[in-house]
Amino acid sequence: MTDAADRLRTVRTRIQTFSRAAPELFGGFAAVSKAATAPGSTFDAAQRELMAVAIAVSQGCEDCIVYHVAGAKRHGATEQGLIEALEVAVEMGGGPSVMYGAKALEAFKAL
Repeated sequence: MTDAADRLRTVRTRIQTFSRAAPELFGGFAAVSKAATAPGSTFDAAQRELMAVAIAVSQGCEDCIVYHVAGAKRHGATEQGLIEALEVAVEMGGGPSVMYGAKALEAFKAL
């Protein structure tokens, strides 16, 4: 990721464009996303965002990685917390997760 902040802006712009084109879909998706990343009784918002990062890494979704890394950081996640989530992602996703995990760490440091 050359510039994580630029990448994040691009991702957000793309999402906004798609959202305007499909408002009913995004109304539902926004509700799911809000519920999935809201603090719960066991996991706080940062931990939930770190879970999303781990899944994004294991799925190889670069835009998802930068989006959820930014969310995790905004909610107070630490670099060590990210590294621990990336360890789980690598366990579940193997070698490709190592590569995407490195991109997630790079984005965290850049944002």
